Amino acid sequence: MSDSKSVKLVDESNGRNSELPLLTGTLGPACIDIAPLYKDTGHFTYDPGFGSTASTKSAITYIDGDQGVLMYRGYPIEQLAEKSSFVEVAYLLLHGELPNKTQFSAFENEITHHTMMHESHKNFFQGFHHDAHPMAMLAASVASLSAFYHDDLNVDNPEDRKLAAIRLIAKMPTIAAACYRYSIGWPFRYPRNNLEYVTRFLHMMFEVPSEPLELSPVCAKALDLLFILHADHEQNASTSTVRLVGSTGANPYASIAAGITALWGPAHGGANEAVLKMLEEIGSPDNVETAVKRAKDKNDNFRLMGFGHRVYKNFDPRAKIIREMCHKVLAEMGVNDPLLDVAMKLEEAALKDDYFVERKLYPNVDFYSGIIYKALGIPTEMFTVMFAIARTAGWIAHWIEQHETPGSRIGRPRQLYVGAAQRDYASIDKR
Repeated sequence: MSDSKSVKLVDESNGRNSELPLLTGTLGPACIDIAPLYKDTGHFTYDPGFGSTASTKSAITYIDGDQGVLMYRGYPIEQLAEKSSFVEVAYLLLHGELPNKTQFSAFENEITHHTMMHESHKNFFQGFHHDAHPMAMLAASVASLSAFYHDDLNVDNPEDRKLAAIRLIAKMPTIAAACYRYSIGWPFRYPRNNLEYVTRFLHMMFEVPSEPLELSPVCAKALDLLFILHADHEQNASTSTVRLVGSTGANPYASIAAGITALWGPAHGGANEAVLKMLEEIGSPDNVETAVKRAKDKNDNFRLMGFGHRVYKNFDPRAKIIREMCHKVLAEMGVNDPLLDVAMKLEEAALKDDYFVERKLYPNVDFYSGIIYKALGIPTEMFTVMFAIARTAGWIAHWIEQHETPGSRIGRPRQLYVGAAQRDYASIDKR
């Protein structure tokens, strides 16, 4: 909302000035509306990484990094993690309110009955090399949904947008499981619609035709919890990518595929994969003390992955939630894996080391999620795919919000040009 206050900017080089309105939201810092700036002063703003720039108004997720606060639609993540389910959270992100029993039943039913892939879509996987990275297959497969559902999609129609959201949330686990099974040469499994969302996905991942899958409820609960914690995280790199692509009028499947490719980067969704690679580098619990010493040495290139967070300055609220579940999973599974032993000893060392405590370098959600995925038997290259399944709910909620916001316009960032000034072309024999 617009405030009566404004910020006056004066260009002392030419005396031109601009009265910039101050906008306030429900929570968080006020924003200076710089839309009039270029017209008034002839200047753009310069903000690498958009660290101080709000690109949109949104009612979906709120983060206070200094206080360790994360809320979906006003609900603290701690309450949702304790009391809700991923499917209910997906409804909340899309609709803005928690569902009643009738609404939830209808939503769950819609999700359940859109889980199947088109049979021709299954053939699409045959074009990939056998050792293709699952994220490459996922991005391409989601983009290809545009070819299957393009004719009955009008992005300006609310019902069509809703149907696209249902399809994406429903089919993402099916496609993700297919990516995994194709990579190991297993036949695809059809979704079992008598199962709940997360359990159905785990069956598509791991069940074989020769014997039924015996699944621990603790494992299913842990994965559901991770999906809740990863469902949205405000205007991060991948969500901003979805919005930027969506601003062109691109269909939701293309927009979400763009978000998947942005998520793939090790600085974003690939962070929990980097945690496992770090644990492999440490190798043994006996090497943890040396690893901690190396991490403190500014002259050593070794870094502890999964510690601290660029958004949360004190602690990651999601890490506090998932830490307890991580230990439950390890106790339930009884997995004898040296890397998990390394992880637990590293956690213990960092939580009591003054160097990490003073700098608030606590294990974050990527640290614990990587350990849980490892314990569940999910291969490292699938970690970011798991992230994408959960984040799809947030991505499509933002895509819909963008289309429902009056005055939305195509994204077109500016730049500070630092290249050559104008120069004349010289023929090749004179260069």
